[in-house]
This record gives sequence, structure tokens and C-alpha cells, in this order.
Amino acid sequence: MKAIVCTKYGPPDVLQLKEVEKPTPKDNKVLIKIYAATVNRTDCATLRAKPFFARFFTGIFKPNNPIFGTEFAGEIEAVGENVSSFKVGDIVFGFNENSFGAHAEYMTMSEDKALTTIPKNITYEQAAASTEGAYYAYNFINKVNLESGQKVLVNGATGSIGSAAVQFLKYFGVNVTAVCNTKDFELVKSLGAEKTIDYTKEDFTKNDQKYNYVFDAVGKSSFAKCKPLLQPGGVYMSSELGFMAQNIFFALITPIIGNKKVIFPLPSDCKGSILFVKKLIEKGKFKTVIDRKYPLEQIVEAYKYVEKGQ
Repeated sequence: MKAIVCTKYGPPDVLQLKEVEKPTPKDNKVLIKIYAATVNRTDCATLRAKPFFARFFTGIFKPNNPIFGTEFAGEIEAVGENVSSFKVGDIVFGFNENSFGAHAEYMTMSEDKALTTIPKNITYEQAAASTEGAYYAYNFINKVNLESGQKVLVNGATGSIGSAAVQFLKYFGVNVTAVCNTKDFELVKSLGAEKTIDYTKEDFTKNDQKYNYVFDAVGKSSFAKCKPLLQPGGVYMSSELGFMAQNIFFALITPIIGNKKVIFPLPSDCKGSILFVKKLIEKGKFKTVIDRKYPLEQIVEAYKYVEKGQ
């Protein structure tokens, strides 16, 4: 089968299209024929081994799993002898957060991981692109007590995490202010944002509105800058560690000192996030934001585009 193989860390140009052996599902694994996959922040970070300590999980000198790709949609072609949740012919999508493998024509995955059947009201491409951002947004939002009428600011509202967060927050009846470029105002409003701020024209941390939560979905701001935006008892959340891992430090001390705090939970409930986003898709409450499409043979260009962060 064809697969994109990474034998060393580096820029996208190190990726190679190769013929590799087609995997065989064993025990509780299923073999999935991939119809659509994405290039996302997880893939790009793994490719460049950033931050460096990530190598202790992905491989010190080279990737342990040379075929990247976490988000996918496809069809089950074969099942292991102990599989009971799926059958051949099932149309599925999922997020393979640790093992990767979706940048290929076929991949195997354990049936008990973040894998489920595709809702009938979306395409393969939409399904594949609905999981990674939802995973991170779901696991962050689940750590706070959301109530209808609360106010939340989302920085980076058009990215995979931010766009998922806006829709989740809208689902819970929260008033969302989205920080993005003017050209994306209509998009974020269609996702559920009530107010918008163009970060290219004004500093969103200087506005006089107070929020229950500030969610920095791109990790480009900081608790110090966003703290004035928070109401007493307000919470700052970020998708990134921050300078010198400051968000972990603040998450430890702010619950003890002061009346505004930082939460930096480590995402864990991958299966739950996929089932939640599936429920919202079926209700027509979630839609995937797809920017561009590339054939497998042009995946280097896809990586380069994603790395630009546009």
C-alpha cells in the first residue's frame, strides 16, 4: 500500500511517499481503508519533535511510528478475531492520538479506542476533520462549570480547536466572543459566536468586557495579558504550555493565590470527545471547517500550509 513515511525529524520535505506492507488486524483491531485524513497540529509538532521532551514519547532520534496521521474516515475492510463492536463494511471515523497511521491507504486500530461510525449527514472529509480540534476543546471545556448566559472569549476561533470550542460553547448556551480576522467574521458567527474582535486591528486583551472564561485556543497570548479580562473567579485556559511551561506553573499556584486562575488539564477522554462531537453532528449542531484539500501525493505542501497557521 501507499503511505507517507517519516524516517527522521525535520521539515515537511523529509516526508516520503513509499510502498509499505499492508497491515493485518489482530485480536481486537480493525483494518480501515482510509478515504480521508488530515494534517493537523499534532502531526506538525511530531514531525519537528517540538517541544523536545516530546521525543521521550515519540522516539528520541527518529519517530517510533513513521507513518503519521491521527484523524481519518474510511471503511472497515477486515476485523481481528476478538472484535465485537464493528463489522466489515462499517463506515467509520476516529482519532488515533498515540499510534498515528492515517497517512496511508490502510491502517489498523483497536476497536475500543476513539473510533465510531460516521453520521449519515456528513461526508468522509467532514468526518475526518471533525476530531482533533474537538478532542482538545472537549477536554478543556469539560473541566469548567458552564452555564447558560456566561461569557467566554475564544482566541483563535477559526482554528480546529477554536472552531470546535465556539460550537460546543454555543451548544451549552454560552455567549461567545470570537477573536479572528475580519475575513472570518461570518464564519465564526455561523458557528455560534455573538461578538467578534479582529486581532489584526485591535488588541483583544485591551477591551473593557469581562468574561467568565478566556480560552486561548492557539496559545499565543498569556494569563498575564488576559487576566484583566476575567471576572472575579474567572478562568484562563490555553491550548499550549506557554513560555517556559508557565501555564502548568500557574495552574498549580493560582487556585491557591488570587481570585482568578489558570486551568491546564491534560486531555484524556478521547473516546468521549468523539462520541460527543458525533452526537452534535447528528443534531446539526456541529460543522467542520475545511480550508483546503490535497491528494496524498501532495502531503508535503499540506504540512507547509498548516505550519503557516493561516
